[in-house]
Amino acid sequence: MSVLLLLAAAYLLGSIPFAIVSSRLFGLQDPRHYGSGNPGATNVLRSGNKGAAAVTLLGDCLKGLFAVWAATRLGFSAPEAALAGLAAFLGHVFTIFLRFNGGKGVATALGVLAGIDWRIALACLGIWLLVALVSRYSSAAAIAAAVVSPLAGFVFLGGDPVIAVLLVMSAVLIWRHAANIQRLLAGTEGRLGGKKGG
Repeated sequence: MSVLLLLAAAYLLGSIPFAIVSSRLFGLQDPRHYGSGNPGATNVLRSGNKGAAAVTLLGDCLKGLFAVWAATRLGFSAPEAALAGLAAFLGHVFTIFLRFNGGKGVATALGVLAGIDWRIALACLGIWLLVALVSRYSSAAAIAAAVVSPLAGFVFLGGDPVIAVLLVMSAVLIWRHAANIQRLLAGTEGRLGGKKGG
């Protein structure tokens, strides 16, 4: 299997919008029509349905993990497997099924990190949980985890070329949270546990 075919398959896998899928399964409104409008687990949670949010989170995370795992099982090198994870992440953020306007990629990035090295994923998850518990801002937690990701990569992997994938994901995650950063600075960002209201 060529690397290009691998990346195309990983991108399509990542493009599956689990926020939309889970919302339909649970009979909920399209998450793009309430809250932040983001088709992701945090916004699905604003519907008040924790089950739908959990399914979204799990699905988004697993597609990143599966892309890396499958590439490794198929005999691709570690950098190629990491690129497959990046393709799945970009598929989530720029999903072809939603006119290239997908989620912010936090859960999918976590899955990719878990596939690359569980220690990096654990470090980022720990930072996310710490910041989320202290600040009650999911966006602040995601930004902090994105910053930590390549740093943890350097600690655990040294100068491995896989670090380039972590840097790209980190940059895209921060860019996707640009509006959140503005709201955080303005004091208007919604906190975890908020409901559907805009």
